[in-house]
Amino acid sequence: MTGARTRAAEAGGGRPAGFFERVASAAGAFSGSTGALVAAVGLVVAWAASGPVFGYSPTWQLVINTGTTIITFLMVFLIQRSQNKESLAVQLKLNEIVAALQGASNRLVNVQDLTEDELRALHAHYAALARLAGEETDLRASHSVDEARVRHRSKSQPRVAARSPKTRRQPAGHSKE
Repeated sequence: MTGARTRAAEAGGGRPAGFFERVASAAGAFSGSTGALVAAVGLVVAWAASGPVFGYSPTWQLVINTGTTIITFLMVFLIQRSQNKESLAVQLKLNEIVAALQGASNRLVNVQDLTEDELRALHAHYAALARLAGEETDLRASHSVDEARVRHRSKSQPRVAARSPKTRRQPAGHSKE
């Protein structure tokens, strides 16, 4: 088994990575390394140093232009692939957290799959929560928009009657004596 396949198996992953996925992962890992930076700087320095040998000809210039264009073109797709994979992994982790937390809104599971209009509506929903939270002094006061609305309404209503000092409960461990 190759290293990528072994890691996938050890991590409890599904199917082993295919050839192109392994190549893309290896290229992505290398392109972000110090070795890749050193190699790129070395190639540019070697190209610049070879200028006098080739008389700074148009062909000499075309070599670096063509090389950088091809590398840039391929890197766009490699970077996008890496971002897509990372984004999906983060979304799955967040979905697991939302699904596991009691009191968390399940509306947020797979929120990335909503349309832009649905995301705007959800944003307005949480903006309302932020406004209500701004009125709270206790940072632990609310957990969801629905809960925040109920708490906000109950706090906004006048209290029926204050308890007399004799009927108020004393906190545990505190006595009047």
